[in-house]
Amino acid sequence: MTHRTVGHPAGLPDDPHAHTTAPTPECPVEITLAALHGRWTTLVIRELLRGDHSYSELRTALPMLSDKVLSDRLAQLGEAGVVERDRRPGWPPRVRYALTPSGHRLGPVLQALWDWGTEASPQDSEAERSRAPSPLR
Repeated sequence: MTHRTVGHPAGLPDDPHAHTTAPTPECPVEITLAALHGRWTTLVIRELLRGDHSYSELRTALPMLSDKVLSDRLAQLGEAGVVERDRRPGWPPRVRYALTPSGHRLGPVLQALWDWGTEASPQDSEAERSRAPSPLR
């Protein structure tokens, strides 16, 4: 069996969605970007990739994150099918957040984003330019 991208430029899947001329909600890339939308979202996912957490454990792990934004991100990730909320009976009720199987598949996506950002970092580019001889000299 050949890989589905054989015969296509690297990174372009053999898929009808790959030929759209405008972003659509059905586009797999747009679906992924919508799931990752919002500041702090990737850090919440990162913490949950390390294991399930209670709300207070997430607050401790991300101390600069406000309660409102954490609640919003958990709700957004739940709606996207990335995070599941497990509420245990009792007093006080115990709630744990965990990634769904779909959420776990975002790990390599985040790693790819990290890798790309590291290579494209403006700081790295400035350092390389300062080491390179100036074309004006």
